[in-house]
Amino acid sequence: MVFESLSEKLQNALGKLKGKGKLSEKDLDLAMREVRLALLEADVNFKVVKDFIKTVKERSVGTEVMESLTPGQQVVKIVNEELTLLMGEKESKINFASSPPTVILMCGLQGAGKTTTTGKLAFNLKKQNKRPLLVACDVYRPAAIKQLEVVGERVGVPVFSMGDKINPVDIAKASLEHGKKHGNDIIIIDTAGRLHIDEELMEEIKNIRSAVDPNEILLVLDAMTGQDAVNVTQSFDDTLGITGVILTKLDGDARGGAALSIRAVTSKPIKFVGMGEKLDQLEPFHPDRMASRILGMGDVLSLIEKAQANIDEKKALELEKKIRTSQFTFDDFLDQLEQMKNMGSLDQILGMIPGINSKALKGLDVNDKDIGRIEAIIKSMTKNERDNPEIIDSSRRKRIALGSGTNVQDVNKLLKQFKETRKMMKKFSSMEKTMKKKGKLGFPFF
Repeated sequence: MVFESLSEKLQNALGKLKGKGKLSEKDLDLAMREVRLALLEADVNFKVVKDFIKTVKERSVGTEVMESLTPGQQVVKIVNEELTLLMGEKESKINFASSPPTVILMCGLQGAGKTTTTGKLAFNLKKQNKRPLLVACDVYRPAAIKQLEVVGERVGVPVFSMGDKINPVDIAKASLEHGKKHGNDIIIIDTAGRLHIDEELMEEIKNIRSAVDPNEILLVLDAMTGQDAVNVTQSFDDTLGITGVILTKLDGDARGGAALSIRAVTSKPIKFVGMGEKLDQLEPFHPDRMASRILGMGDVLSLIEKAQANIDEKKALELEKKIRTSQFTFDDFLDQLEQMKNMGSLDQILGMIPGINSKALKGLDVNDKDIGRIEAIIKSMTKNERDNPEIIDSSRRKRIALGSGTNVQDVNKLLKQFKETRKMMKKFSSMEKTMKKKGKLGFPFF
């Protein structure tokens, strides 16, 4: 889970304040000491932590907070607002050129995942009805051009390449003419990964910048490098004047130091975050939503956006009708699992639901293996068994277990869960009918 360790510690520290009817400065000091330690352990820049704690305390000791009916909640609200400010306050979008093409120059250290991220960005922009062109300017790393071509093919985006014997500056220049000629409104230039102390390669990327005059210079950073990510950002900014940052592997970063420090130290916004290995798992960075998730308040807006992008509305309406008439089958259940998988990993989705904090998710083993096991069991059933699970006796259960590579206990567990789900859906449906009769609104299912 994103920021799992930090999230748990902050929620624990602030949770102690929530239940208090009155709040003393001593209570606040104790909580802030825990918050300070949590941030430092998360590898957040020391100066950033110091300023953050100072601001939160100054805002919290006022009579408006200390004498309110819910002082603990007021402090949590202040922490949420300050965390949002720390990460940039609002989403920072791509700066599109007034007259196409928009040129985006990608840079970063070796091994940060720059080429894959370049493809993910192209895929993201393609979904916005743009016509991106990927440009292969990494002529040094073996198979770098081939890698970009494979990524381009997977996302359905063309790749401009002139081989590995041409100067990258000339390739970048030629790509602009090629893009204009073929109607590409976005040109994304993938450059060689470098060490920030590599003067020769840094000089080369400066020359590319001068040659193409990019609208955006995006630095790709591995979120798991922690505080060092801030130093790298500073270094690239001093040389190139970057316009924003893309943080990769944020889904595997339990600490969060980079995301919480970069904006505050360098003034450079985080524009996108990588939330998984799939090509559709690059998301716009929303500081307000991320702050809410860190504090266990959920992220309903992102959840709705994911659902709208991945759930078939027609199927959802058909399913609602089946639920109302108690016709929900294992085929419907399988279809829902498939659509859920398209939304991302289950722990990420659950982390967006308000009230489900990192502690609650810790004991919950939500992985693709479990979902794969459920799918295998359902697919080992006959059509008649999927529609009428009550006919599945002991001999059928043995056959299903054998066919799915599981055991009878797994089959029994799934049948029991399905029975409970059906019962619950039937209950919701009858409650909705009752409420409608009374003139109240019904329950929205999906």
